[in-house]
Amino acid sequence: MTFDDLIDRRGTHSSKWDKMEHLFGVSAEDGLAMWTADSDYATAPCVIRAVRDAADRGVFGYSWEYPEYKQAIAWWMANRHDWRIETDWILTSQGLGNAIALCLDVWTRPGDGVVIFSPVYHEFAHKIGKSGRRVVECPLARDGDSYALDLDDAQARLDGSETMLIWCSPQNPSGRIWTEAELRAVAGFARRNDLKLVSDEIHHDLVYPGNRFVPMDVAAPEHRDRSITLTAASKTFNIAGQRTGNMIIPDRDLRTDMYQRLNTLDYAPAGLGVDMITAAYSPDGAEWVDAQVAHLDGNRQALDAALNAIPGVWSMPLQATYLAWVDFSGTGMTQDEIAARIRDDARIAVSPGPSFGSPGALFQRINFATSRARVEEAGARLQAAFADLQ
Repeated sequence: MTFDDLIDRRGTHSSKWDKMEHLFGVSAEDGLAMWTADSDYATAPCVIRAVRDAADRGVFGYSWEYPEYKQAIAWWMANRHDWRIETDWILTSQGLGNAIALCLDVWTRPGDGVVIFSPVYHEFAHKIGKSGRRVVECPLARDGDSYALDLDDAQARLDGSETMLIWCSPQNPSGRIWTEAELRAVAGFARRNDLKLVSDEIHHDLVYPGNRFVPMDVAAPEHRDRSITLTAASKTFNIAGQRTGNMIIPDRDLRTDMYQRLNTLDYAPAGLGVDMITAAYSPDGAEWVDAQVAHLDGNRQALDAALNAIPGVWSMPLQATYLAWVDFSGTGMTQDEIAARIRDDARIAVSPGPSFGSPGALFQRINFATSRARVEEAGARLQAAFADLQ
């Protein structure tokens, strides 16, 4: 199969397709699901082979330790990201949403402030709120076609009750890749304010040509006593349903804190997810990822061209991710008017910008991890929905 082979996910318990009418009022019968961050094409053949091999064994009993799994993660980080990690730094969570919740549970208390730089992945604020902590929103500064840090403004928003900073790198939704200097500045900000630094790096493999991703721990290893890095194969290989993520924690004391919490909860990773990730983090998996990024780069260019042809609409140039961050402010419309045209006229389910924080007003996030034909259809639908502006 290729990245252009469509897979009908309707009626398969896919939240992306089977939930969109309930959430967005867009029927899966004639609508396009371009909201939640998973892809519509099959995962890598090496991952599928691992699942078939497991099925052929036919036994799914208790398992014990996964040295090959941790070695595969270490190999991937070294070969794809120039990050040398020890296998004993790796703890496993039930996906990165669960990892964020665990970090909040272990290193913060109800009522604590938790810092986020917005616009940013909406689950940060949701997890903070659900845990009884307080969101401290620090807006990123708009810098032309991208965003920049404003740490002086962020500092002014803190009152001393904050205990954690949840960071997003590459940045979701803008696709921004942070420089080493920026990462060191963020780590220094966390130290000055005595904040645990949780870096969500789930999109780190989906980087476009001409850009280089740097892990937080590579940029600022002197801050390991407060740093926790979250990674997963889920976005890269479209296996989010396996609910398996990594918490990479170099500091022994922090790692012990998290290990004890996992032990109390009697948590252990599911064997099938481990098999899939072990297969994914391999030379075969790397080759497949390179091909996927080339496909996504073409999709990105096709969608940007279609969107940027609509007067008053501008898709921010992406450095990473498969999530277009689209500014509709030039149309002169309200958020409700923009959403109605996308929903009712274009019949596309997208992620509403305000859910990513106050700077997301008049933006929409559009997932283009699908076939080229579907991306082109979405572009044509959006042009038709806003045709009166042309």
